Amino acid sequence: MTEYVLQTVDLTKKYKRDTVVDSINLNIRKGEIYGFIGENGAGKSTTMRMITGLSTPSSGVIRLFGCDSKNELNNSRKRIGSLIENPAFYPNMSAYKNIEACRIQKGIPGRKCIESILEFVGLSNTKNKKVGNFSMGMKQKLGLAMALVGDPEFLILDEPINGLDPVGIVQMREKLKKLNRDKDITILISSHVLGELYQLATCFGIIHRGKILEELTLKELNEKCRRSLNIKVDDLNKATVILESVLNTNNFKIMPDSSICLYDYVDNPGIISKSFSKADIVIYQIVHKGDNLEDYFVNLIEGDK
Repeated sequence: MTEYVLQTVDLTKKYKRDTVVDSINLNIRKGEIYGFIGENGAGKSTTMRMITGLSTPSSGVIRLFGCDSKNELNNSRKRIGSLIENPAFYPNMSAYKNIEACRIQKGIPGRKCIESILEFVGLSNTKNKKVGNFSMGMKQKLGLAMALVGDPEFLILDEPINGLDPVGIVQMREKLKKLNRDKDITILISSHVLGELYQLATCFGIIHRGKILEELTLKELNEKCRRSLNIKVDDLNKATVILESVLNTNNFKIMPDSSICLYDYVDNPGIISKSFSKADIVIYQIVHKGDNLEDYFVNLIEGDK
């Protein structure tokens, strides 16, 4: 039986007449890295705030670790670590002191965890430097460090690579993969850097104007974005015979518009043209198809518009 860390049922948030989150259903399985994608104002941060208890839903159900009653939710939230929007720091204190304050607030005994967390996020050399003098990237690392206090089972991260340089982005990606792989921590992460999210996430949820347009796994995304040649000819039957008998491939499918979607010879369309010409097949179109995550996202929300 599939174990879900988070499920929402018709989760909704309204501010007066504005519906910011509109009856969304999220399904995040244990061990997944769930990439939450949407434009500014789509409802990502509001959804995360409701899940963590920072905001109260107008209606709908939040189910964490299988629990959805008020008392059970409060207990389940103790198993969550989060970095949402701009985390609150004590600017006149060091990173160590900030994590110490977070540890005390969460009721976590012992200080041994502080040094190991600082080392993990790459802030062990900051010593007594005040957080108010940190760069944006260093503050993001500290935000992750504070989210890791208490060994959470579920991490909720809102734009964690914001302000990081290219090296910092790669390091953050590898750290999150390590947490997921070595500690089996489930992660919900939003980011506007979709190319980076593609390298990290195992599944995706796309939200637009407060509504979930689609949930899909990385495998399903790759299938939908798979590179191919889209071919239109004057004689479809003859063309399929040539593909199978001359070019030795059946790795294609016939599309609803009677074009051929061919997954072989993607980098050698000239071979297709030559073989079809020899068979007196007229080619009306032969073009490359295939999207990356950015293309897929843009096409999906444009279609919704």
